[in-house]
Amino acid sequence: MGVIRTSSHQSGSIHRSTNNNHFYLSKKPDKMKTRTVFGISLSLILINMAAIMERADENLLPAVYKEVSETFNAGPTDLGYLTFILRFVQALTSPLAGILVLRYDRPTVLAMGTLCWAISTAGVGASYQFSQVAFWRAVNGVGLAIVIPALQSFIADSYGDGVRGTGFGMLSLVGSVGGIGGSAMATIMAGQEFWGIPGWRCAFIMMALSSSGIALLVYMFVIDPRKLHKHISHEMIESPERENLVEKGNVSIPSVWSESWRAMKTVTKLQTFQFIVLQGIVGTFPWTSMVFFTMWFQLIGFDHNNTAGLLSLFAVGCALGSLLGGLVADRMSRVYPHSGRIMCAQFSAFMGVPFSWFLLTVIPQSVSSWSIFAVTLFFMGLTISWCATCANNPMFAEVVPSKHRTMIYAFDRAFEGSFSSFAAPIVGILSEKIFGYDPKSVNPTSGSIKEAFALSRGLVSMMSVPFALCALFYTPLYWSYRRDRENARNAALKEQEMT
Repeated sequence: MGVIRTSSHQSGSIHRSTNNNHFYLSKKPDKMKTRTVFGISLSLILINMAAIMERADENLLPAVYKEVSETFNAGPTDLGYLTFILRFVQALTSPLAGILVLRYDRPTVLAMGTLCWAISTAGVGASYQFSQVAFWRAVNGVGLAIVIPALQSFIADSYGDGVRGTGFGMLSLVGSVGGIGGSAMATIMAGQEFWGIPGWRCAFIMMALSSSGIALLVYMFVIDPRKLHKHISHEMIESPERENLVEKGNVSIPSVWSESWRAMKTVTKLQTFQFIVLQGIVGTFPWTSMVFFTMWFQLIGFDHNNTAGLLSLFAVGCALGSLLGGLVADRMSRVYPHSGRIMCAQFSAFMGVPFSWFLLTVIPQSVSSWSIFAVTLFFMGLTISWCATCANNPMFAEVVPSKHRTMIYAFDRAFEGSFSSFAAPIVGILSEKIFGYDPKSVNPTSGSIKEAFALSRGLVSMMSVPFALCALFYTPLYWSYRRDRENARNAALKEQEMT
């Protein structure tokens, strides 16, 4: 008989594996039996496929900024506003994910969000006015706002405390495959035409169709781990009335809003949440600014294939770095339970300062520097991508009850995204107003070294300083994390005893 993975405080008949820190239930209800493929849960496979499509969709537009700029006669500031619209709408609507999961199970919520972003992606590909692109980017933000917190809480419930960093690292790793694929596909297709349709438009239509297919599969086959856990607990205490209530999901609208309000107050009062959000507000500025990397390399003079190669190496470095950060932090947390993850996060954030400075100001901005750019980007990605998997996401899961996990991830996205959404427009404004970027001076085929230089100065301004502040703002967690973690564990034990 198969097994499912759960957390260390799960009630019921549980035994510990002698080889690792995963916990397993020794009994699985027949009605909720999970399907496996080569011994791997089908639910986790499909969840990771959704993560792949989510990352691919995020990287699609930045990969074709140059073509979109030419099609709609838009400069860096205009393109920055597209990213601002997506991030800002995503931030404002992120709490919606926490509310929806109180009414529906997470596979349904994930399917809804994925279908929303699929429709918006198709809308961007079919747009013929810049205002239309802006509208569909806003709709895309709603879809991402629903999907990302639900994905994160799904993974948090699927792994125990001692290996949760590895779980988030694996999610980030496979998601990065989508980011690499989406960026490379769009960059390569952008310079071609298919059946008389510009390649960048075809890339958006293909992504929309693929995302719709994943949404259907998630809705049909993914089983919420929280539902499995509840189902098992109810079966153990032989309470069919409670089991039927959980399976039907009959939760009234007033009770949903009441529970949502309680969850919001619980989450926002936590100092650990407040400090992680504070570092995230500045820490996401550099990552949002990086949407201009594709345009910057093309302005230097790299063609589509060379640009795709550079960005793919950076994405590979980030993917491996996310997993590496999760693995290192899991080990560090066993030696230093209350500070190991924080130390790893500070190291990763600080590494963004020298790498940003070297990449954007030291390496000669010439096509002959491809190899130096490639090596720098790979190792930069390998070291600066730890924070979410080594600290933020695992720590969030440990300081709130499991039922509030989607809410804490949603509010994190809301606060961080609302501020980081300003980064892309600021890069554009700095490049144009301060450093003299002129979109009319750009040659469509060979780019412009002068404009590349101006854009690089705007980028380094929005990367080096925020990375340094991010590392600094992790410091208060050395005092708050231990207290909030112990409070959450005590509350979970009390709830378990009452049950």
